[in-house]
Amino acid sequence: AENTGADAICMHLLTIPPGGRAKAHLHEAHESVIYVLSGHAGMWWGDGLEEHMECGPGDFLYIPAGVPHLPYNASDSEPCTAVIARTDPNEQESVVLRPDLEGGVEWGD
Repeated sequence: AENTGADAICMHLLTIPPGGRAKAHLHEAHESVIYVLSGHAGMWWGDGLEEHMECGPGDFLYIPAGVPHLPYNASDSEPCTAVIARTDPNEQESVVLRPDLEGGVEWGD
């Protein structure tokens, strides 16, 4: 939005380093779509982060507004690069961290 003047969308490129993880969070007011360009991404999502999926190049992940999620790089050896599109140009303003959910994630490390 700051670069283009968009009123209702933002898009950016994200690279997650090998083994990298976000913190559990939700976006109160907007939807997100992640398109994986390279590497392998994983996502825990749901009210208690009970749902899980992994995806690779050419796959999409959709995250509805208000749904807790925790994205991560599913590889310990290669970065994951993705394009993220969100339905709010000020997308960081509606982020709510949910550290209370992270204890229920089974990482397998």
